[in-house]
Amino acid sequence: MAEHEPLKLGTRALKLADLRRVYEHPVTVAIDPGALGAVNAAHTATARLAAAEAPAYGINTGFGLLAQTRIPSAQRALLQRNIILSHSCGVGPLLDEAVVRLTMVLKLASLLQGFSGVSEELVRFLERLINAGLTPCVPAQGSVGASGDLAPLAHMSLCVLGLGDVRRHGEVLSAAEALAQEGLAPLTLGPKEGLALLNGTQVSTALALAGLFELETAFAAAVVSGALSVDALAGSDAPFDPRIQSVRGHSGQARVAQVYRELLAGSAIRESHRDCPRVQDPYSLRCQPQVMGACLDLITAQAATLATEANAVTDNPLIFADSGEVLSGGNFHAEPVAFAADILALAATEVASITERRIALLVDPKMSGLPPFLTPDSGVNSGFMLAQVTAAALTAENRMLSHPASVDSIPTSANQEDHVSMATHGARRLIGMTRNTLYVAAIELLAAAQGVDMRAPLRTSAKLATAYGALRLKVPFARSDRLLALDIEEAVNTVRLPEVQSLARSLLPSTR
Repeated sequence: MAEHEPLKLGTRALKLADLRRVYEHPVTVAIDPGALGAVNAAHTATARLAAAEAPAYGINTGFGLLAQTRIPSAQRALLQRNIILSHSCGVGPLLDEAVVRLTMVLKLASLLQGFSGVSEELVRFLERLINAGLTPCVPAQGSVGASGDLAPLAHMSLCVLGLGDVRRHGEVLSAAEALAQEGLAPLTLGPKEGLALLNGTQVSTALALAGLFELETAFAAAVVSGALSVDALAGSDAPFDPRIQSVRGHSGQARVAQVYRELLAGSAIRESHRDCPRVQDPYSLRCQPQVMGACLDLITAQAATLATEANAVTDNPLIFADSGEVLSGGNFHAEPVAFAADILALAATEVASITERRIALLVDPKMSGLPPFLTPDSGVNSGFMLAQVTAAALTAENRMLSHPASVDSIPTSANQEDHVSMATHGARRLIGMTRNTLYVAAIELLAAAQGVDMRAPLRTSAKLATAYGALRLKVPFARSDRLLALDIEEAVNTVRLPEVQSLARSLLPSTR
């Protein structure tokens, strides 16, 4: 799909590449007209249920423990408005605009499947909201990941009523003002529409997808920096031999080893010591296919789970227009997302952990054969001493954050909602963890480039020279101590560059 082509919603499954596009840049969306038949059919069925005498949860009854309370027809529009107002109880910093944008697209895609009972007017409103670049201000805290992401989705939905604040091109303004500027009028919600907006796993899923995409970036960076460290440490490429991988049998391991072989092919540094007496390298060098491959397998499996969830209907109750039935269930329970977030947290921690160990090798003259702390004049210069400490601190922080969120259920709503997933904060913590991992990889790239320079006149491979050269355009060889924090920031920018990411991009689930 062309970058500026509208993302069509309603009749085809969203792919990870589509979702990454939504996360990385503002998009325009277009509702496929073919989806509107199912939307209108479910809306008509909902209207019939609302007019009937039989209780239908959230349509003519209250919510949660109040499901036994019948709501008079004259108050049902107020019921849908009130659920949004009463559930807007989020606190804390605002979610990033990218996460809110992704949440809105996920919500619209879910509603368009025609099981939520909402009107065409509501889905068209959300379409225009996304295309206008209006992202509601949504506090990050307040969801336990069951009954849907109620509080954050309520804040997202306030603007439908003309309430709350929104961000537009970085500016915060009232929803009423923003809607007026776009020629949009607030809606009066029909039966079940407020509940349909609030029920669902779209916030936790968007957060987990954001964590996935950022982890993919950090993972690719660590593969590249790890390969450069092999050269800087005069390591062997024998552990990447395909025969070793084939007798183990794990797909991720074999695929990662292939990329390492490709990255190191043609390295003059490697050729210079092919007959050296050192038989085996430390684990953090020679076990890269095993560790990074296992992480890749975890990332790939969780990507599949999140792709399924992104295309799921997680509303409650569900309207089946073909039979005219309304069925209450628990698709809003975000346990799959919670498990996925916890497992991605493990992968983020392990990528940082093995990467930090290679940095430790690089700064240790007993292990590297290079000058202490990678500085030509140690003593008066501390070189990369504290850069390794920073990497260690970030790695330790990730280990602390990797405690599983999914085991921390806490009852809510007067014990009606007595088991919850904690997916939302489990997914939210991924963003900081992946940022930590990216910084560790960036520090390794700095240190490895310094080590490669110390192997001159021998040179690394042509592919690794792409990453090395991109870094050296911004960060020169460190002949003496300087403000390394600035170098680290430049290194982070470098490992995010498309030409660096492309060296390992074939491994990433969202690129396939």
